Amino acid sequence: MSQKFEANFDSLSNYQCPNWFRDAKFGIWSHWGPQSVPMFGDWYARFMYIQGTPQYRYHLRHYGHPSKFGYKDICKLWKAEKFDPDALMELYTRAGAKYFVAQAMHHDHFFNYPSQYNRFNSVEIGPHKDICGLWKKAAEKHGLPFGLTEHLGASFSWFSTNKGHDTYGPFQDVPYDGNDPEYRDFYYDNGEHYQEFPQPTPLEPWYTSNRKFWDYWLKVMKEMIDKYQPDMLYTDGPLPFGEMNKELQASENYRLGLEAVAHLYNRSIEKYGKNHAVYTQKDRRPEIYQIGVLDIEKSQLPGIQAAPWQTDTCIGNWFYDAACEFKKAGHIIEMLVDIISKNGTMLLNILQKPDGSIDEETTYLLEELADWFPVCGEGVYGTRPWRVNAEGDSRVVINGFQEDAVAWNPSDFRFTQKGSTVYAFMMRVPENRVAVLKSFTPDEKVKRVRLLGMGEVPFEQSFGVLTVKLPEALPTKYTNCFAVEL
Repeated sequence: MSQKFEANFDSLSNYQCPNWFRDAKFGIWSHWGPQSVPMFGDWYARFMYIQGTPQYRYHLRHYGHPSKFGYKDICKLWKAEKFDPDALMELYTRAGAKYFVAQAMHHDHFFNYPSQYNRFNSVEIGPHKDICGLWKKAAEKHGLPFGLTEHLGASFSWFSTNKGHDTYGPFQDVPYDGNDPEYRDFYYDNGEHYQEFPQPTPLEPWYTSNRKFWDYWLKVMKEMIDKYQPDMLYTDGPLPFGEMNKELQASENYRLGLEAVAHLYNRSIEKYGKNHAVYTQKDRRPEIYQIGVLDIEKSQLPGIQAAPWQTDTCIGNWFYDAACEFKKAGHIIEMLVDIISKNGTMLLNILQKPDGSIDEETTYLLEELADWFPVCGEGVYGTRPWRVNAEGDSRVVINGFQEDAVAWNPSDFRFTQKGSTVYAFMMRVPENRVAVLKSFTPDEKVKRVRLLGMGEVPFEQSFGVLTVKLPEALPTKYTNCFAVEL
């Protein structure tokens, strides 16, 4: 059995990312909970308590004033009556997922599993189901590693808006239901973060300095880890309870975060004999992310990274949003190919409606992925970065949460490698049906070129430049892939 980790940076810096994660490349995430009920997107439980926001207006006109009908009442409306995790997992597996991640709780302080520390959970209120437990059972049935995401760390400051009141109008000065002592355990005793005129975003501070809450967070993390022994734990933010990009001189602030990570890994060692678990967080400093895997939310990194990393993203808004445009299958595939060429992995949130089902547009998207992966999956799964990740004129825009589709052209390729085979993903088809690849050196003698999904295709190599003749009909209407055997 491997030596256990201690809760400090020196010990956890010895972390090695397990091969299952490096090989998986693509996972699906259920970012789902009672905030899906209004079908109004992300951060509803915060914005509904900020007078003047679209969420506040919707809530007032649809449910009533937050003094009378608050977020606690939204939670009771979440029934998940059409939730069929086994059928969804079958579809997700066909759509290419090699791991699955479920949300344990969001910033709204509602837990998707039975907890001894929080009565507002999915077994006691709303669905009356252990959502996390049902997801784990389905993931294991389909042979997928199972992860959990925690968004609890930011909730103490995030949820302070429920302590407010309207500053004008018919309900001026009427306190919201977060002031009700009967629900103080759910809404938190977090008055130190309340602002008279709160801004919806950004959230400042992301992490509270309230030590009592820190202790609560750690108890919950250990409860989650012990109950489900996840193969992945994702923190929505930097390693608790430090601050992003601040000096590590306040390293004592990281003590509880490090204890949770060590507990995750040590439980995995107990189960498997060696660590099988992955911890992701969003602080980009190597001295922080080396204790696990760096996560980049709705963005990317610029080139090949020495360490494996993950992009987490979604097909639309983070929670179901009836007005939001969804990404198309081709866009998702192009993002995935660009990410894996840089030693990354994509975790894609598939949106569920409040009843637990997915809509027709989402089903279509997944079926399109289910057609593409059997054609091109050889160039995805189990690969590693090649000598270069890209060729051509186009690059993704890396600027905050920028995820616009790229206007690729026929010069653009993305590369991965497995053994002596280099996989070249052709981002756009040339009009003359001849692909030209310039990244191979004269010393890299090409023996054979296969078009994945079809077989061998004619090629010529001159001074390293590789030209490949394309058939009239291609195996997929999305990004096609050559297997270049050296």
